Amino acid sequence: MIRAALLAVAFAAAAMLPAAAQKLPAPSPQVIVVEAVELPKEARDTILLIRKGGPYPYAKDGAVFGNREGQLPPQKRGYYKEYTVKTPGVRTRGARRIIAGAGGELYYTEDHYNHFRRIRE
Repeated sequence: MIRAALLAVAFAAAAMLPAAAQKLPAPSPQVIVVEAVELPKEARDTILLIRKGGPYPYAKDGAVFGNREGQLPPQKRGYYKEYTVKTPGVRTRGARRIIAGAGGELYYTEDHYNHFRRIRE
């Protein structure tokens, strides 16, 4: 009962706010920069493959990365492509990826898109 009353008050308060205040803009992605030489060897190997245009060891390498998490700068669909970074001892693709932008920029994630670091080569 109290919870329902609190929800009603919250909805009523939100309805009184101007429309601009009700819809907050998405936070601006703030990506940390990492030097390529600081990345694991497997990530550096993947960068070399990307720069050479393949061949890639995984069928899904080069697939469109949709940036649904909004962690990278917003771009049109198809701008970003993803590539697997092999994880030693893991039979699957694992969680490590490099995301390549059409402009040549590269991003590294080791936790399956939760955090990204921009790669400086």
